[in-house]
Amino acid sequence: METEYKGNNKLILGIVLGVVTFWLFAQSMVNIVPAVQSDLGISSGILSISISLTALFSGMFMVAAGGLADKYGRVKLTNIGLILSIIGSLCLVVAQGSVLLIAGRIIQGISAACIMPSTLALMKTYFQGAERQRALSYWSIGSWGGSGICSFFGGFVATYFGWRSIFIISIIIAVTSLLLLKGTPESKVTAVGEKKPFDIGGLITFVVAMLTINIVITSGASMGWTNPVIVGLLVVFLISALLFARIEMKHTNSFIDFSLFKNKAYSGATLSNFLLNASAGTMIVANTYVQIARGFSSFQSGLLTIGYLVCVLSSIRIGEKVLQKLGSRKPMMVGTFTAIIGIALMTFTFIPGIAYNVLVFVGFALYGFGLGIYATPSTDAAISNAPSDKIGSASGIYKMASSLGGAMGVALSSSLFNAIGTNGNMEIAGSAGLLLNVAFGIVALISIMMTVPKEKTELVRQ
Repeated sequence: METEYKGNNKLILGIVLGVVTFWLFAQSMVNIVPAVQSDLGISSGILSISISLTALFSGMFMVAAGGLADKYGRVKLTNIGLILSIIGSLCLVVAQGSVLLIAGRIIQGISAACIMPSTLALMKTYFQGAERQRALSYWSIGSWGGSGICSFFGGFVATYFGWRSIFIISIIIAVTSLLLLKGTPESKVTAVGEKKPFDIGGLITFVVAMLTINIVITSGASMGWTNPVIVGLLVVFLISALLFARIEMKHTNSFIDFSLFKNKAYSGATLSNFLLNASAGTMIVANTYVQIARGFSSFQSGLLTIGYLVCVLSSIRIGEKVLQKLGSRKPMMVGTFTAIIGIALMTFTFIPGIAYNVLVFVGFALYGFGLGIYATPSTDAAISNAPSDKIGSASGIYKMASSLGGAMGVALSSSLFNAIGTNGNMEIAGSAGLLLNVAFGIVALISIMMTVPKEKTELVRQ
């Protein structure tokens, strides 16, 4: 039941720290690949799968968790997510091989599925108008900005304290978030009318489809595309995808509420969000390339991302101000175009020495600036155009797009990089992996131009 409670800075800080825990365990992994592989003695294929699993599992269960948050309480689901984050991080701290590494990454993915839509729904419930846009900017700093913080942070910690220390710190931050959120009134939707059954068939077929295609993408090149296992998994993916589509068309309470996509602003924000998050493969390709091909340490490669960190943090509030003056469409387009230019600069891997280091530094800065400009207008366009009784589900679908985009982008980029890199030409491997991310950005820009309305977004929304 809703209260007259109004959000404050304590709530914002608790939510932002909760969101940052996702990046502390998810994004940091893209900058410590060689260290983890050397310590645990696992193959690059297994490591690639473990990296993408967190985003994949968060994406697969995001919508279900958003619906549960609406029904049982957004504060409750946030707390459950933070507890799962602690458990998942503990698995990685004590991991001695692939089993606990993969288990921890899966648990952390489910953790993010609980945290992301629940905290977005709390932002809409307890903040209004310009205050909501301010709160969403800080949420975006935790989400988009967290990626820059954790890329640098992960490299620094892995180099000087060991990669496991990253996840000890993640636990501390999750506990702090739990304490800050304590006392926040519960927020949930009061059930009205007939109780509808949960779409378990849709969830199961969706999970099977996403898992199988992810394994095909990450392992197809190393196992061979004609390998019976890969062919079998591809068949399972096609069957489960067809079953999912059939179930969703008939179910009265479908797993993904496609009625939300009748709103053009929501559709455009969600689609471009998926595609821009797919460009997250930029991080893993660029960081891994400079470490393997140019002899950088994790910390040194992290230093190249400082421009990303500074620019994404500073430009998020700029994106908020532009949103209030011009609406969502223009800052989303400008941000996406700037991010594309940033990634494109990093594709020139044939340039030797310090000149390429400068290109990577500037490229990361532009990439971060573009994402920061895009972040708040996109998030605001998504949740502000969703019905109040479906905000948890709408937030879940929007963040599912983020996570699945990231999972697919990282899987495709790392697979392409590894496949070409096995032949010894790391320059071509790095360039190809980065060009794929340029393509994701271009398609995202086209999707914004085609779907996001030109009308100015209202400053104050109810």
